[in-house]
Amino acid sequence: MTHPNDVPPSLLLPPLAAELRTRGAVAPPVWATFVKTGVHKERAPVEPDWWYLRSASVLRKIYVSGHVGIQRLSAEYGGKRDRGSAPYHARSGSRAILREIVQQLEKSGLVKPYKNMGRRVSPEGQKLLDQVSQKTMKTLAEQRPELAKYL
Repeated sequence: MTHPNDVPPSLLLPPLAAELRTRGAVAPPVWATFVKTGVHKERAPVEPDWWYLRSASVLRKIYVSGHVGIQRLSAEYGGKRDRGSAPYHARSGSRAILREIVQQLEKSGLVKPYKNMGRRVSPEGQKLLDQVSQKTMKTLAEQRPELAKYL
């Protein structure tokens, strides 16, 4: 059985984002076209489907870390702030975006609360991640036969 840890994120996230979009699990809010993803960014994302890709990435990160809160996710999606001639400093990503995505994933049943320590992937979310990673690995194994032993 292939798990999401076995598949590189760059190959797993686009099909997972497409699956989230077709299921209607997440939908970008009205303000998503104008918002920056953090104070370290200069502009809003230019890719039209960035919300679905970020949602897939958040779902994968929650799976990989076991259970995680918005603060930790914000730190993971942060970056370096350009302060001119002063040294760079780490800055957090937008917590409003992450909060909205996690709430949408929770409403769709893919994520559930975990005690008072954040959220974790639900069994339905686990099943979705396993199915998408299995399909992705199968497609990858067709292109590169030496990877078929990992299926």
